Formats: sequence, C-alpha cells, structure tokens
Amino acid sequence: MSRLAGKCALITGAARGIGAAFAEAYIAEGARVAIADIDIARARDTAAALGKAAFAVEMDVTRQESIDAAVAETVARLGRIDILVNNAALFTAAPITEITREDYIRVFDINVGGTLFTLQAVARHMIAQGIKGRIINMASQAGRRGEPLVAVYCATKASVISLTQSAALNLIGHGINVNAIAPGVVDGEHWDGVDAFFAKYEGKAPGQKKREVGAAVPYGRMGTARDLTGMAIFLASDEAEYIVAQCYNVDGGQWMS
Repeated sequence: MSRLAGKCALITGAARGIGAAFAEAYIAEGARVAIADIDIARARDTAAALGKAAFAVEMDVTRQESIDAAVAETVARLGRIDILVNNAALFTAAPITEITREDYIRVFDINVGGTLFTLQAVARHMIAQGIKGRIINMASQAGRRGEPLVAVYCATKASVISLTQSAALNLIGHGINVNAIAPGVVDGEHWDGVDAFFAKYEGKAPGQKKREVGAAVPYGRMGTARDLTGMAIFLASDEAEYIVAQCYNVDGGQWMS
C-alpha cells in the first residue's frame, strides 16, 4: 500500500518500541522517516534495520537547541516534514507523599514540554513552507483518569490531550491537522520498567502487575506496538483530512469515550 507515498516523517523516541513500529509502518506505506532519539546509537541501529528510507537523528526533547537542530537536519536530508509523531515520553510512579519536585519537573519537561516545543518547531517549518501537515501526539489512557501511584504521569498525559486540542484549533487555519492517540497498556521493553515501579510500591512479584493488567483488558490481552500502527497511518494520511483536535483510544476496550 502507499497511503503515505512521498511523505516525510519525523518520529521522536523512535529508536525502539512504539516509535520504531510506527517508523516501519510508515515506510511500508511509502514514507521516508527520521528516527529521532536521545539514544543515537540505538536510533542508528533501528534506521539501519529499516533500510534506505530511514535515517537516525539525535534529539533531546528537553533542550530547545537539540530540537531545532534535529528539525533542521531532518529538513536538510528529506527536504520537508509532512508528518510529526511526538512519541518521546517517560513513565514514573510514586505515592503522592513520595513524589519529588525533581521527578515532577523531569517528567513534565519530557512528556509535555518536549511535545509542545517539538510541535512548535515543526509547525513553524510547515507554515513557512505552506505544508498541509499532520501532527500526532502520543497521549495515553492514563491521561483520561487518575491512578493512585501514577499522579505525575497521568497529569502529563492529560496535558498532552489538552495541548493537542489547543494546538489543533490554532493550526488548522494553516491546514495542519493535530490529533492524538491514547494507547492502553502496551507490552514491550517499556512495560518492564512500569512493572518494576508497581513491584516496588505494591509489593508484587516481578511480572505480576503485567499479567494482571493484561488480564483486565476487555480484548483479553495487552496491546502491542503493532496494534497502534493502523491509527498512526490513518491520522497521517489524506483520509484523516477532516479530523481535527481528537484523541483516539486504541486500548482493547479499556476506556470508552
């Protein structure tokens, strides 16, 4: 298929997991993709595995100069950016009484600040070049509701949903569609870290929380990165031209809205 033929995409946090799966899916649909990540060595390995349609670019979404340099390098190599996926994020968990200001600042800086200022940099490029672009922010079911041990992460993802709405209403006048995807529990390397937090604070054995959340999904299992690629392709395609400021749940039935 070629729903993204000729399109150029920048995906943050794309060296592994969901970002890498999106990159593979976009390339299969005809796009060229910049694999942006703070872990440049792993980003290069991922890009090499994906072939000539991908290349790695170093990006630390907490540093404006790094964002600007990555956007400039992507434009220099691809000529333009038609699609941005704001995927870079960090998970944290702690009881309310144990949250530290340092952890709060760090997670908000990556999950919210990184999303905002990468979106801003790419939107400026799109507007200057007259590109009718697509921007996709990665939210989460955690942004739909609170959780006892996940206050900071939930708050960041709620902020991403709100930011998506505001940015979409501001940018659609330039022909730039901004929407979001809210995954549920997604299996993979990321969830090993999540499981460790719950093992610490809930006294669970390693892997126990992961088994419990998978069993609680109405579909019957945890999601995979590949389960999310169809929505990511759709929102980046011309088929989604009239969709603005929406956040789509792709979570096996965990949240209904």
